Amino acid sequence: MKLLKFRVINFRSVADSGWVEADNVAALIGVNESGKTNLLLPLWKLKPALDGEIQPTSDYPKTMFGEIRANPGEHDFIQADFSSEAFAGQFAKKAGISEEAASVVRVTRYFDGSYWVEFPKYEQRRFTDRNWLADKIEACAKSIEAGQALKQEVDLQAQFTSGLRKAATQLPNNDTLSEADLDAAKKAVDALIPEEPAKTSAIVPLINQLSDNIRDELRSVSAPEPGDVEGVVDAVVSAIPSFVYYSNYGNLDSEIYLPHVVENLKREDLGAKEAAKARTLRVLFSFVKLEAEEILELGQDFKDIHGQNREPSSEEITEIAEKKRTRSILLQSASANLTTKFRDWWKQGDYQFRFEADGNHFRIWVKDDRRPTEVELENRSTGLQWFLSFYLVFLVESLGQHRRSILLLDEPGMSLHPLAQRDLSAFFESLSDTNQIIYTSHSPFLVDADRLERARKVYVASDGTTKATPNLRHSEGRDEQAGAAYAVHSALNLSVAESLLLGCKPVLVEGASDQHYLTAIKALLVSGGKIKPPRELVFPPSGGTKTARVVASILTGRDEVLPFMLLDDDGPGRQMRKTLSDSLYQQSPEKVLNVADHVGYENAEIEDLLPFELLANEMDRMEREPDTRLADVVVEGKPFVGQVEHWAAQQGVQLNPHWKVELATRVKQRALSKGISSFDDKTVQKWVDLFNQFSS
Repeated sequence: MKLLKFRVINFRSVADSGWVEADNVAALIGVNESGKTNLLLPLWKLKPALDGEIQPTSDYPKTMFGEIRANPGEHDFIQADFSSEAFAGQFAKKAGISEEAASVVRVTRYFDGSYWVEFPKYEQRRFTDRNWLADKIEACAKSIEAGQALKQEVDLQAQFTSGLRKAATQLPNNDTLSEADLDAAKKAVDALIPEEPAKTSAIVPLINQLSDNIRDELRSVSAPEPGDVEGVVDAVVSAIPSFVYYSNYGNLDSEIYLPHVVENLKREDLGAKEAAKARTLRVLFSFVKLEAEEILELGQDFKDIHGQNREPSSEEITEIAEKKRTRSILLQSASANLTTKFRDWWKQGDYQFRFEADGNHFRIWVKDDRRPTEVELENRSTGLQWFLSFYLVFLVESLGQHRRSILLLDEPGMSLHPLAQRDLSAFFESLSDTNQIIYTSHSPFLVDADRLERARKVYVASDGTTKATPNLRHSEGRDEQAGAAYAVHSALNLSVAESLLLGCKPVLVEGASDQHYLTAIKALLVSGGKIKPPRELVFPPSGGTKTARVVASILTGRDEVLPFMLLDDDGPGRQMRKTLSDSLYQQSPEKVLNVADHVGYENAEIEDLLPFELLANEMDRMEREPDTRLADVVVEGKPFVGQVEHWAAQQGVQLNPHWKVELATRVKQRALSKGISSFDDKTVQKWVDLFNQFSS
């Protein structure tokens, strides 16, 4: 099962985080004290793989402490949606709902430790359409009236017909019928059925069938909530993945006293620091296929074994020498194994590890191509120590006892060099093949500029509570609280800077949604062989007219060549185009491109480059409440954004101020999953013409 999204409510500094979308890898970006950890901890405590007990004095929000303490079972603190995947059939059967309805499950946990389970796609009906029942009764009456009754049932035929129509007229004059109304209608129908009908009757089975239909509908509207069905909660909670929370990775020491290792690996009463180190050592020995006890035993001298003063015999000397030789070979093999595999992940040097055992002591030595002299691991950088420990713990545990668990990493890699933090981001990608990962950070080097849809901004709202949003341009309200945005913008700036250094070609756009759409289109065109740009295209957002001038100036690079800029044909876009054409782009106005020129109508925005069916379907998934779907009313040839705003006003939908960015991330993911072949030739050609202009 995969985590889709989660929501934290009344936990420590979090009053209501709002729904936080998850992915294979998700990053919670925020400044110190913004509450990032307080989003991970409740998720861990939903179903902890280890520890994770609810701590009232720490976990209850202080403003509600007395209220929650009095009734912890009435206050939930975490909700999480999972895709049921292979368990959908099992859940559906146990809950008495369809597999489609059981395809997504929502698990809620309360402060008393209890759980509640819901199925968001399941619609619980408590009422029946009156017309449905009236039509059923009338259809039955007509069938009986037109049927061939037995001679002795002629009077019964008329009695059935009139009785059914009377029952129909007695239905409440409402649009819907309650459980009580259905029950009364069933009793009226059942009252017409004779106690001993003729065995060959042709009309009694018709009224029996009507009674069965009403009974089935009655069961449907009176059915318990799926979560109230016995065994459903237990089945779901046992099936969802557990959560593993890490904030300490137990850096390895360079010198390890083996007797203590053997003892600590068996103990369960270690403190947090020693427990973390013991875990890392356990993983180290497991990874290199060694046993601490065996290494200790193979290194024992004669006196260690026999405790006697006599001299060993030649046979005993040979046996001890053979054991030490075996230990030496084992350590050499383990050293080579670690060196080879670690090289695939750590790109900051060609490191070689050597394990050495001397009596009861086990040492780790390190050298690399720039420092060929071996030194103890403890004397190398903290970053190298951290990454080695982290690498061992996660690579082994994610394939072992924590397989299928969701990994929650609190501020990983803060001691690493920026380039090593980039390597760590790539390491997350590999681990996500077996485990979903959610991590917190305030470092721009752990924000992947090519996958900004994975980042969630965490900030302190005006009321002092922690909030999370996928809108990376969201204003936190105070300048001193803008750290999350700074980290994201820095990541983007780093990406742009790298693109310049690597010879990429930037195309300036207005905002984040433009960046998402154009990045997706580029990926589709390149993968489909429609374009072969001579240089990699990147789409940094400008953020406004004044900013656009500064960013464009910076992006001219050493060649003093202005980048192309793509603008919407709305009011701000026209104003920006005029300002730039009169100033910075006065000598190159042809480089300020207009979306309208590529879609064929005025007021066009970036969304108009995409098929409206794709956009509208994703918009309908975002706004599920309206009676009329956007996909049913949207038309091609008119600006999409204007149609959305008109539809929302008509349907009473309050659009999120940042709905365009959220829509862009959804459409990007859907478009990339569909592939270039799912788009019509006209749309693809429109994209090709635009991108050829970028490359001109």
